[in-house]
Amino acid sequence: MRHFPCYDIHEFKIFEGLDSPAKVQDFLDTLSINFEPAGGTCHSPLRTLENKTAHCLEGALLAAAIFWYHGERPLLLDLETTFKDSSHVVALFKRNGRWGAVSKTNHAVLRYREPVYKNIRELAMSYFHEYFLDNGKKTFRRYSTKPLDLQEFEDNWLTAKHNLWGIEDELINAPHENILSKESEKHLRRADPIKIRAGKFTEWKKR
Repeated sequence: MRHFPCYDIHEFKIFEGLDSPAKVQDFLDTLSINFEPAGGTCHSPLRTLENKTAHCLEGALLAAAIFWYHGERPLLLDLETTFKDSSHVVALFKRNGRWGAVSKTNHAVLRYREPVYKNIRELAMSYFHEYFLDNGKKTFRRYSTKPLDLQEFEDNWLTAKHNLWGIEDELINAPHENILSKESEKHLRRADPIKIRAGKFTEWKKR
């Protein structure tokens, strides 16, 4: 594995104290949600730190950068939904042979995962019952079978001023595995009304 290439970036000095997944998650939780008021963004970790805002992919990129800083592989996992919902991206980590995930979200669901999952599928499936629309319809359909290792990209993804659409494209186009058949989809029970109400709770409000 390559060494983290940007130890000299002043803004990245904060990474030093973020030496556990729990601390990384706690730090991400202090960033307000990027509601993209001027249009879609995919900011680098440096721009995210400067703006102090992040959506799920930007948060995952930042978390992956912090893991790399501490000598771990910077890995992303894509969770894909039906076209009526929004996909989600998390940063992966491994402890004692088990997988966990750091997640940036504005909702009470789709959040941090403790490292208790034997494999990527187990971890991905832990999000299944949390993924639903306001009418209760469950929408999670596929996950990327091979985590995206950000070491495969030029190192400027850490500090770029431009949007990182290439990384988003790689996540979208990566091999994905279906988690249920079309026949199974027909028999999915909708989320309970109380879960739907809980799912509408948000941490950050648009100004």
